[in-house]
Amino acid sequence: MKNKKDRLQQFKELRSTIRGSESILVVGVDVAKDRHHAFFGTANGKTLWKKLIFDNSIQGFKAVLDLADNLMTQHGLKRSVYGVEPTASYHKPLAEHLIRSGERVVYVSNVAVKKNRALLDGRWDKNDTKDAANIADLVGQGRCQFYDLAEDDVRELRSLLAYRGKLKKQEHGLRMRIRNNLLAQYFPELDKLMPQGGQEGLILDIIAQDFAPTQIANMPFEAFRHQHHLNMRHVVQEKKLRSIWEVSQESVGCALPDSAAWEGRMLVEQLRQTRKIKHELEAQLKEVAQRFPAYHCLLTLPGFGPIVSAMTLAAIGDAHRFTSRKQVLRLAGLDLSASRSGKKSNSAIPVISKQGKASLRYALFQAATIASYKDATIRNYFTRLLKGRELERGIKMKMRIKLAAKLLVIAWTLMKRNEVFDPGCFGP
Repeated sequence: MKNKKDRLQQFKELRSTIRGSESILVVGVDVAKDRHHAFFGTANGKTLWKKLIFDNSIQGFKAVLDLADNLMTQHGLKRSVYGVEPTASYHKPLAEHLIRSGERVVYVSNVAVKKNRALLDGRWDKNDTKDAANIADLVGQGRCQFYDLAEDDVRELRSLLAYRGKLKKQEHGLRMRIRNNLLAQYFPELDKLMPQGGQEGLILDIIAQDFAPTQIANMPFEAFRHQHHLNMRHVVQEKKLRSIWEVSQESVGCALPDSAAWEGRMLVEQLRQTRKIKHELEAQLKEVAQRFPAYHCLLTLPGFGPIVSAMTLAAIGDAHRFTSRKQVLRLAGLDLSASRSGKKSNSAIPVISKQGKASLRYALFQAATIASYKDATIRNYFTRLLKGRELERGIKMKMRIKLAAKLLVIAWTLMKRNEVFDPGCFGP
């Protein structure tokens, strides 16, 4: 496989010279799970082969490469470039095979594909053949991005983070199922006592056994206390257990059928199993992240814990592939955009584009929130940002977003230089 720096340099050259070129074969591939559609043309809009349907297999990949070689020979073309749209993970085997075969591979964003679809023939009609031509058209205009084939460790990190995101959604879904379906119907008072942040162990124990309020109300408190082994719990949980017993005396909940009690036990079991898997995953994530020297540099940043540092490391990958802070901010969607045309151009208020990695943007905002409270240097910097604007609506959130963007740029700089955090970055 060619060196990434060479590939990046070739991409920059390709993007600046491809528009209107008559010597480059452009292959647009509409990726699917089992079968892909390919369109072959030139950058100046000439169609060479309208449709090739090939399997997601080594034979299918070979058929695409063979046809591309034949067309280049027939039409005297010197180079070829393959464009794909990132659809789930279906594009990865094809893109990696092409890159390892020495081919140039780029990708086009989903937003660009959607907006460019109607420009091909003035219709919004969507089909696989047209989508492949649409991708080739965008590549021919130079509206494409560098396809980053990261190192194995970075890809492992990204895979673990993607799985963690799915587990968090699953965990949230189970909690909402317990609260909004079971408790809201059969014991709504218990829902009001349910804490946030995964600290609801006592209440989950009650749901896993029998959370019928009438049964709890008919039980003496000492028996209820003994049932949940309160002598092994903290004094705070004793107060909470007494509160649960007291609200059960006048609960408005419906009668609890056996099926709902069974569902509660199953949901609690699933929730605890999901949290156990997530805990083990985060340990694995930390182990993988420690292979990177830059990870230890990121941990020195205020607000950057193991998860935020791993997410930043996975998103940036090779820090040297970015040449300016603007590119890094665009990666997270923290770059500013505004509509400045017409008479209102002077009064337009720029906002973040949100056209980047949403999970990274959220993690950076959380890091900025923690740092603005707990780190003295950043707290003073944050106070200076607010000075004179304290009464503006939403100003604290805006300034934390600005702080998140600054933290991302500093993190990228630390990765690139392999240095630890210097508080002087936030000096007066």
